[in-house]
Amino acid sequence: MSQEKEKLGERIASFRNRLEMTVEELAGKSGVSPSVIRAVEAGEVYPALGVLVRISRGLGQRLGTFMDDQYSPDPIVVRAGSRTQDVKSHQESTAAGFKYFPLGQGKVDRHIDPFYIEIAGDSEAFVSSHEGEEFIIVVSGEIELTYGEEKTILKPGDSAYYNSVVKHRVAAAGGKPATIYAAIFMPYN
Repeated sequence: MSQEKEKLGERIASFRNRLEMTVEELAGKSGVSPSVIRAVEAGEVYPALGVLVRISRGLGQRLGTFMDDQYSPDPIVVRAGSRTQDVKSHQESTAAGFKYFPLGQGKVDRHIDPFYIEIAGDSEAFVSSHEGEEFIIVVSGEIELTYGEEKTILKPGDSAYYNSVVKHRVAAAGGKPATIYAAIFMPYN
């Protein structure tokens, strides 16, 4: 079990227990299956971003509450060559082939969660919907953005900004890998 999986699971279990909430109650509030929540809390898996967003909303917390290890003073600078905490997807609950690199760790008072995301050409993207907003910028490859019923192809340098309550899906287009920067705002409490 990796240390990052263990820390995340402990934080989620701690918040859930403080709220005197059962795993089943959290599942009902978050839309994440009890088996996935148990696996995350046990440190067996590190959930994909969409799953972690739903769990954090179910607990009434912002996403960064569960991802930050320590406070760092502003500005938070992440050099391209030193991105860390490669977050792996959980096969049962979301798409395989996504690697998330958080870019805001240590800024405990932030209101958005920025990420650098690598998407494999054979990734299995999923439809997501949650309160808040998202902004993505394509760095390399092409992205197929499905927003509601509309599909748009984004190329390097293109961006998209949207309300994330509308069902959306971000996937590598044409079976080729892609990379993006994403900023996610999710209201909490």
